[in-house]
Amino acid sequence: MYTPRLHPDTIEEIKQRADIYDVISEYVVLRRRGKDFVGLCPFHDEKSPSFTVSPTKQMYYCFGCQAGGNAIKFLMDLHKRSFAEVVLDLAQRYQVPVQTLEPEQRQELQRQLSERSQLYEILASTAQFYQHALRQSQGQIALEYLQQKRRLQDETIVQFNLGYAPAAWETLYRYLVEDKRYPVQLVEKAGLIKPRKESSGYYDVFRDRLIIPIHDVMGRVIGFGGRTLGDEQPKYLNSPETELFNKGKTLFALHQAKAGISQMDQAVVVEGYFDAIALHAAGIKNVVASLGTALSIDQVRILLRYTDSKQLILNFDADKAGNIAAERAIGEIAELAYKGEVQLKILNLPDGKDADEYLHTHTSADYQQLLANAPLWLNWQIQQIVKDRDLKQATDFQQVSQQLVKLLKNISNIDTLNYYVSYCAEILALGDARLVPLRVENLLTQVAPQNNIRAIARSQYKSTPELPTQTNTKTPTTSEKSLLEQAEALLLRIYLHCPEHRQTINDALEERDLQFSLSHHRFLWRQILELASESLEDDLISRVQDRCLQFPEEMALVSHLFQLNERSKKEILRTPQVVQATTACMERVLREKRYRHFLELWEQTDPQTEPQRWQSYYQAFYAEKLRLQQLDKQRQFSLTDLL
Repeated sequence: MYTPRLHPDTIEEIKQRADIYDVISEYVVLRRRGKDFVGLCPFHDEKSPSFTVSPTKQMYYCFGCQAGGNAIKFLMDLHKRSFAEVVLDLAQRYQVPVQTLEPEQRQELQRQLSERSQLYEILASTAQFYQHALRQSQGQIALEYLQQKRRLQDETIVQFNLGYAPAAWETLYRYLVEDKRYPVQLVEKAGLIKPRKESSGYYDVFRDRLIIPIHDVMGRVIGFGGRTLGDEQPKYLNSPETELFNKGKTLFALHQAKAGISQMDQAVVVEGYFDAIALHAAGIKNVVASLGTALSIDQVRILLRYTDSKQLILNFDADKAGNIAAERAIGEIAELAYKGEVQLKILNLPDGKDADEYLHTHTSADYQQLLANAPLWLNWQIQQIVKDRDLKQATDFQQVSQQLVKLLKNISNIDTLNYYVSYCAEILALGDARLVPLRVENLLTQVAPQNNIRAIARSQYKSTPELPTQTNTKTPTTSEKSLLEQAEALLLRIYLHCPEHRQTINDALEERDLQFSLSHHRFLWRQILELASESLEDDLISRVQDRCLQFPEEMALVSHLFQLNERSKKEILRTPQVVQATTACMERVLREKRYRHFLELWEQTDPQTEPQRWQSYYQAFYAEKLRLQQLDKQRQFSLTDLL
């Protein structure tokens, strides 16, 4: 669906109609406390309520995890959806006419919204139809398959809305088009029927199949998976791609697993529908399935929204096909894994079983123990390389060595590289500790021949080059960089929450010709400047937050600045001193860079051949040095204490 640029008036009207108590109370049990309401935070585990909802401010805030915002932000964070998606859903719910910044888009948008609403309705009716058919005589074989072959209890069958598609060619078509009077074009667009090629009319896509509904993250039916009950091929048939259903961006059971993933801080991906269903039935709730396709980068990014540790475990079948599927999945997300953006692990179950089969003879605790012991993906790949190889044979040794080198070449982090070089060297040494150093040397020579091999092996981090000793300056430390980040954040917080000091901050930044050093702070400052001229003083923070919500990645880094807890309230009471200290800190970083730059130029210039340039650079770096000393005097109280 095309996402238009929504008019600010539409966003504002939705904010006014979408009462924050009504929205949040659907997900959190709220109890009145004075003018506000409190409850258990849905974004982190807690036993005593620290989550506060203020109807007067139309804002929420958690004192435990610092989550906060308005009704739109709440739904974005809870369901991991985009700003536009949440706003359009709320517009439909509260019957707010949607305006776009481009008037010509409005009619098309309203048509699309109406059509999408009907598609959801058609798919929900279809799911109910299939569930009803499962309990009729025609669905008896399918029901017995679920109860006996899959060993599913009735509550699990109901929980996953499992059903049956009758064997006749037009049963669903007649039900939806003739009985329910849905437009045939929309039923076709939902992926449920197809036009006949050699005659007029339509036929059902799913016939004589066990039906597994596929839901979106909000629990709405968007498609179906159908398993044959006989010898027909394919064994599993999925709905075709539609406006609502995209296999590469959908995960089976995510709407039921998202809470478990957040609670366990871990996502488990299996291959089949019934693997996921069996694990959920066994009480393992952080499991999704990949819809029979190779796990895509989009699916992985969706999963990572729900886990802070970014831990992902692939539990594909341990047979050859399962290993190929795992390798394909690794290929899709290897770049993320190498960068450390996902903690990827691989689980192969004993005896080549899938999760459903494994649970027939083992307990839930047994499976969870296997999850806990699952190897990291690099370890698993190394195991696959050496599996069934005799390293005492020259040919096998050479092939394994070459594959290990190929794997190691992709590792950019020096710590990780050192670890796995040593790990692989021990494997190739065949238990002879005396050979390990030689194997390390051989591997490193092939992995990074252009570098100083021994230096790489000894190093544990990439150090910042130091200035020449005569400069008497130091490279900024991590703590100094952290101090700068906190100073910039504090200045932005004051600007947002203290309208009376905005001009002071503007003057200070302009006088010193300062800019924010960190990209997310520059992003927020840019939004502030763009909206400052058109917003009332007291309305600025609300308008800026609405704007930022449309950029979820950047918003995640600055969202805490829109809230004030007890500590930050105390901080901004000392505003004049804070503005002086924070701007001095920001200017010091700028001056430090300029000082180093001119010093380097001075040292590289020959005073004999270019005396004027040499003198100019000397005066420039010396002036910067004097300014640095002045700035240090300005920071007469400890910014660390303040922050």
